[in-house]
Amino acid sequence: MVPLSEKQVVREYFNTTGFERWRRIYGQEQVNLVQQDIRQGHERTIQRVLDWLADLSPTQTVCDAGCGVGSLSLPLAQRGIPVFASDLSEAMVAEAQRRQQQLLGSLENPRFAVQDLEGIEGSYDVVVCLDVLIHYPEADALGMLSHLAGLARERLIFSFAPQTPLLNLLKKVGQLFPGASKTTRAYQHREQVLVQHLRQLGWQVTRRETIASRFYFAWTLETRPIGN
Repeated sequence: MVPLSEKQVVREYFNTTGFERWRRIYGQEQVNLVQQDIRQGHERTIQRVLDWLADLSPTQTVCDAGCGVGSLSLPLAQRGIPVFASDLSEAMVAEAQRRQQQLLGSLENPRFAVQDLEGIEGSYDVVVCLDVLIHYPEADALGMLSHLAGLARERLIFSFAPQTPLLNLLKKVGQLFPGASKTTRAYQHREQVLVQHLRQLGWQVTRRETIASRFYFAWTLETRPIGN
């Protein structure tokens, strides 16, 4: 049997065993204490990015790459910002559209699509990719950042799980308690490697936010073209 690629593993997970878990975490239903902690961490990341994008106008466009259930896309659309949002999981996109209809009463904006991140085309003022790189090893993550930087005119914002001693320990402990619906493989990334890669592409870090709780760790970087 040919082994599944990382993207195939992620797509299958978020279309099957993982979908219900993350739908609940990214929603308002009752969850356990670990999931509640993750929910709050994710919400803090979303709110920070919304704060960073407070200066956007309806003439500017956003690409939400790896949009999940629309946690970022829908609030931006409520502000009148045109959003293209994609995810490789059909189940996630369907849930995002359900929430879109419920919240906005229309499927016009955001424009959701089931699409591989590296298959996204076009040009956008801002490209955002949150809580996605954790599912991919370093080489894949760098390739994704290269593609996303090529789509962005003004800003590229992304989050990643940092490579720290504490997170290394938590990951090892978590591996002692396997569970099909718990998670995909979680990859940590070296911030200096990501930053240097983007610098070689002509981008520089302009803002940085670190959010860490018991079970949620995300470093979020805003980058802009060097000289802008």
